[in-house]
Amino acid sequence: MKIGIPNPFTFTSRQKTAAEVAEELQFHIDMLEGKFTQSGMPAPQEKAAAVKRFGDLDNIKNQCVNINRRNSLLRRMLKTFTIVLAFTGLSIIILASDYKVTRIGTMLILISLFGRLLLHARGCVGSVFPPRTRERSLSVINDTPKYT
Repeated sequence: MKIGIPNPFTFTSRQKTAAEVAEELQFHIDMLEGKFTQSGMPAPQEKAAAVKRFGDLDNIKNQCVNINRRNSLLRRMLKTFTIVLAFTGLSIIILASDYKVTRIGTMLILISLFGRLLLHARGCVGSVFPPRTRERSLSVINDTPKYT
């Protein structure tokens, strides 16, 4: 398993991300197998029990890849820009002596807040950039799958 700081300026393909997620999931399955081995479970049943306890691997892998793809460089840059815009508006409000100039600072803060809200809402319902898939997620109230 590689641990390092990712380069934000490199574009990773969906296949590369899927391979990294599959490697990570395999690591966790191997850890569960080791745990079952320590508890005294027979060898042929370890893998089956680990996969059964972990859940649907393809569904989990697709969800992890989609989550990773939503954290793009463009989204991070827009979030950083809204923070800078809010601090600019705050500094204008603090340093301005004319009330008309402080309104500009207030508007900059409002624009940055609404921009962050828009970015958050787009991240919750999906974006136009990743393709919309018909994936299953478990409900919090009961364990029946719901389609999103």
